[in-house]
Amino acid sequence: MLTGKPNLLFAKLLTVFATLLLPCAAFAASAGAPHLDGAALSGIWVLPFVCMLLSIAVFPLAAPHFWHSHFGKISLFWALCFLIPFTIKFGFSLALYETLHALLLEYFPFIILLLALFTVAGGVRLTGTLVGTPIVNTLILVIGTALASWMGTTGAAMLLIRPLLRANAHRKFKVHSVVFFIFLVANIGGSLTPLGDPPLFLGFLQGVSFFWTTTHMLLPMLFCIAILTVVYFFLDTYLYNKEGRPAPEGLDASNTEKLGLEGKINLLLLLGVIGSVLLSGTWKPNIEFNIYHVHVELQNVVRDMLLLIITGLSLKLTSDESRRRNDFNWFPILEVGKLFIGIFLSMIPAIAILKAGTDGALAPIINLVSNANGQPVDIMYFWLTGILSSFLDNAPTYLVFFNTAGGDAVHLMSDMASTLLAISAGAVFMGANTYIGNAPNFMVRAIAEDQGIKMPSFFGYMLWSFGILIPVFILVTFIFI
Repeated sequence: MLTGKPNLLFAKLLTVFATLLLPCAAFAASAGAPHLDGAALSGIWVLPFVCMLLSIAVFPLAAPHFWHSHFGKISLFWALCFLIPFTIKFGFSLALYETLHALLLEYFPFIILLLALFTVAGGVRLTGTLVGTPIVNTLILVIGTALASWMGTTGAAMLLIRPLLRANAHRKFKVHSVVFFIFLVANIGGSLTPLGDPPLFLGFLQGVSFFWTTTHMLLPMLFCIAILTVVYFFLDTYLYNKEGRPAPEGLDASNTEKLGLEGKINLLLLLGVIGSVLLSGTWKPNIEFNIYHVHVELQNVVRDMLLLIITGLSLKLTSDESRRRNDFNWFPILEVGKLFIGIFLSMIPAIAILKAGTDGALAPIINLVSNANGQPVDIMYFWLTGILSSFLDNAPTYLVFFNTAGGDAVHLMSDMASTLLAISAGAVFMGANTYIGNAPNFMVRAIAEDQGIKMPSFFGYMLWSFGILIPVFILVTFIFI
């Protein structure tokens, strides 16, 4: 059901963004930029970040009704648990600088891209009669996986999860299809471009070229996809036969509907999203705004404004009835937006400490990913990035290890390409290990449960992912890392 007032929501987002970005002089300061020395921070400063992420894992299980009603307040609480003590100890100037840096350079670009992909994909409705046979289901997964790198794991997942669920409405066994959908469409399929998965977009914002992941992640991605699609096809075939090869009741040639698409204008708008991101990566006007010493480049402002305009056009040009019939609603993106603002703010000290290297409180992590000579250990980068991505969300985890490896995109893409591959593959692939590993994971779960499918619990899902994915990732380690 389509809820809320989309045009009003868009107007509010646009107003907030413009308010933050345009009046640069309001935050101008004459002195040098404040500097946060990560070596001066103890490990206790990471506690709000850890508690924020543990809340995402535990509250939906322990207190689901409370979480559903108050997750935004919980996110704000943990952000303030960091910001208030930090302001008291280090002063308002440094706290303001670090907050603006996280919001303007990371959170707003991240959430605006997700909003655009979510809205545009939600305006495309696949019509027609689909029957969930093993071949049809596998084709849906393959198509969604192929689309994920170009319209985002969020966009591809939101486009195809509902057709998959409708096609299998008559089936008894459905959970495995949703689980593999999360594996492939909501995660591994987004490996090839910054549009595909949030961590890669954050890497793009840090200077990684748009097509670097296309060339370096292609073979590992195809390897994972080949194994998982084969496993899924045989599992679905077994369960389909066990059910007695069911067909939807009352379905015959007279009441089948031809396949088609509603909201095709959104496909053109999707090209606009891709073009906007490409523009920000190739157009370098060397113009920037200083917002309290935070350098906001013109091309990134233009990109985000274009994405907001495309979001508004999608809402304007797509009928409300089509979105309603597509079961579109705003809750998934609002949930992500509220949770991630807490994540991005509370993780500020973790990134600062990791940037301090062996001088910081998290030196043991630095030591694990480097050998005695200070050289990176790619296997450890892959598994540590992946394990933390499984439980701490893959977007901020990518940033943590990107900075641990030096944070210099040019150096990482050339001299340390194998390390950047390990970080990228760990973040994207292993985001599938838990529901909280990637933003679309719990969006897909929420939609499936809304349509009556009893999805596994947090730990029940991990039985699926660890039993199927971890062996695949071990093979990836030996072959590619």
